[in-house]
Amino acid sequence: MKHLFLVFFIAQCIWAQEPSVFDFSKSLRIDFNLLTDAQHTEVLFQQLKKEPYWGGPTHQLIAPNWGSFRLLVLDGSKIVFSKGFNSLSNEWAAIDEAKNEKRLFYHAIQIPFPKKTLRVQIDQRDREGVFHPLSSREIRPDDYFIKVEMPINYPSKDLLINGHPSEKVDLVILAEGYTAAEADKFYADAQRMTDYMFTIPPFDKLKKDFNVRAIAVPSAESGTDVPGKNIYRNTAFNSSFYTFNQERYLTTNSLKEIADVAAAVPYDQLYVLVNTPIYGGGGFYNHLNLGTADNELSEKVYIHEFGHGFVGLADEYYYDWDPTFQDMYNQKIEPWEENITTLVDFGSKWKDMVQKNTPIPTPRTKKYQKVVGAFEGGGYTSKGVYSPMQDCRMKSNEPKGFCPVCERAIQKIVNFYTK
Repeated sequence: MKHLFLVFFIAQCIWAQEPSVFDFSKSLRIDFNLLTDAQHTEVLFQQLKKEPYWGGPTHQLIAPNWGSFRLLVLDGSKIVFSKGFNSLSNEWAAIDEAKNEKRLFYHAIQIPFPKKTLRVQIDQRDREGVFHPLSSREIRPDDYFIKVEMPINYPSKDLLINGHPSEKVDLVILAEGYTAAEADKFYADAQRMTDYMFTIPPFDKLKKDFNVRAIAVPSAESGTDVPGKNIYRNTAFNSSFYTFNQERYLTTNSLKEIADVAAAVPYDQLYVLVNTPIYGGGGFYNHLNLGTADNELSEKVYIHEFGHGFVGLADEYYYDWDPTFQDMYNQKIEPWEENITTLVDFGSKWKDMVQKNTPIPTPRTKKYQKVVGAFEGGGYTSKGVYSPMQDCRMKSNEPKGFCPVCERAIQKIVNFYTK
């Protein structure tokens, strides 16, 4: 009798569960611009678009509290979906030009398609680490202004398929600066990056958790823009070096075009692979990754940028000579990134991974070369911000892979998508 009662009780609990407010068989894409200067950021909603796939998890929809921005979906006062993200607008706001000029930064974020009227809210994290709402709007699933367009089916290949999109991290690699005649080169380059990625810890043990697809988007010309050398190419996504006049900084603001192409397949992360031998790249958490294909360090940069885009890891390198980003982090609070600390709340970071005989802060000496500690220098500044090890793939191209702290963060976000 007790057994029957237990079965009945469990069944009642299952039946009593609140039905999902989402239809996971498709997605709603929310496009918006961030209009930004040195002091303010404004959200300008652009469009809503129904797309044929939802590549994200269905089992947990509240993401880790990472990112300089976040998108919330609310059912009344209840948060039913969240996604943190970064934007190039943050760096724009830090440079002198932004004191006198506003600039637009395009974003496109998918959510599972809603079954009922919900509210979307976009928040920004302030200097104190607190999120504040920038804008919100109601979304109705029967709104006839939600666009329904068939994605363009460019040639594509499955490079690695391990399971259903809802249970895997779905990475999509997009061709940029490859002509139609160079499609085979693109597939080979994308496969090379994929093969390399899964030799690097911890990805070498996580290969089963990923699906990887490549889409051969044709460009009219090969290469990318290099303004500092007066080189301009007509490409699918208008990528360019010299972002904010930094020679190696490779970015694009063509997120609408990128998202339109990616809609043909399920995705969690987008990686734009650029057909050039020049060194460089860029990566933004839950927004976009970019890297080049033919530099001798391209594979290593590919992984570094994926650390930004997939995990939100901070750069661990620092400058003494460039004041531009010296004040990027408020040293009176703990930064949200998992791999840097101000020691304000070290216990919330990797203090549990430090051996008892390791001093905090930890000297950058040979004695502590291979141990986890708190080494001053990181997040572009040499003072007041600390990194877990003296070197890591988030600092330079010398190490084989990531430090243990970054590895733990990678595992955490993989678990979010797959467990």
